[in-house]
Amino acid sequence: MLSSLLRQGTSFIFKHSKKLAVAGSLTVSTSSFLLQSQRSKLSTMTETLRTKVCIIGSGPAAHTAAIYCARAELNPILFEGFLANNIAPGGQLTTTTDVENFPGFPDGILGPELTQKFREQSVKYGTQIFTETVTRVDMSERPFKVYTGDKLVIADAVIVATGAVAKRLEFPGSGDAPDGFWQRGISACAVCDGAAPIFRNKPLFVIGGGDSAMEEAMFLTKYGSKVYVVHRRDELRASKIMQQRALSHDKIEFLLSHEVIEAKGENLLQSLVLRNNKTGEAVEMAANGLFFAIGHTPASSFLEGQVEVDDQNYIVTKPGTTETSVDGIFACGDVQDKKWRQAITAAGTGCMAALQAEHYVALIEESESREKELK
Repeated sequence: MLSSLLRQGTSFIFKHSKKLAVAGSLTVSTSSFLLQSQRSKLSTMTETLRTKVCIIGSGPAAHTAAIYCARAELNPILFEGFLANNIAPGGQLTTTTDVENFPGFPDGILGPELTQKFREQSVKYGTQIFTETVTRVDMSERPFKVYTGDKLVIADAVIVATGAVAKRLEFPGSGDAPDGFWQRGISACAVCDGAAPIFRNKPLFVIGGGDSAMEEAMFLTKYGSKVYVVHRRDELRASKIMQQRALSHDKIEFLLSHEVIEAKGENLLQSLVLRNNKTGEAVEMAANGLFFAIGHTPASSFLEGQVEVDDQNYIVTKPGTTETSVDGIFACGDVQDKKWRQAITAAGTGCMAALQAEHYVALIEESESREKELK
């Protein structure tokens, strides 16, 4: 097709070459314009697909929604992203090791293995999956238009299950192996990982000063010998009641006006270097676990403000539902859940979103059927 379009442009130029030659330099600019115009048309060509339900995401919420939609014969299309938010398809679970709190796996299962099983089940029941990242969704008209770099999907309903990314600090030893101890003693989810054997009866550290940090610290007291809460300021941001609970716990110690500046160890995390922000003094302390509790970033920016979000950019859903401020757009999983953030709760909301999307599509089909009858 490229050669055909270019031949058309060239033919036009030769056909009118005498007229163009009179214009001198206009010949070059005109031919250049024509060729650029043809190439522009080619570059903007995308594959267009039609579906009743388009799902955006790759974690337990997205795949639960996909399985339910596929079994309801809605022929869903799912975009799992290509390193969206710098995370492989599968979401946050791909960054974890043993998952011991997801039903059906009494011996536990590795996070990446669990997400692969989600994907296989979605495909088995008829979900069409593309490893592409959605760049925008046009909600200005019905049906909706979902865009990636190569595709345009026209959908009656859209389920957003893009999750949220845990915020992490960067310092020597905080990254991935082999130089860092991420998932080898460093985590961003105490509830997910805190019960692991490597943390039991060991000194554990939590970085953060908000309610989440207090909750994670108290949770970790069940397993660690001592829990240290590290906060760079001299005052906590947590609510008074959460502060009181943590401050009164005999296994929790606060290191205010401190920052972790290095993580050390061999195969696993063994110690942390902390700096006192008031004196500048650095001290090394034994540590077998470090948990970031400094918040999450929901992956909602690509929606460009078309749906209602809260002050932290989590999508707002109507209580007890997955409905957003736009009819036909449903949100599930961590992109709309700032409290629980668990794989099992995400899966539950994925089920809700699928059932609500199915009902929404049925209403559209009924309306279209009535219009045809009236004609």
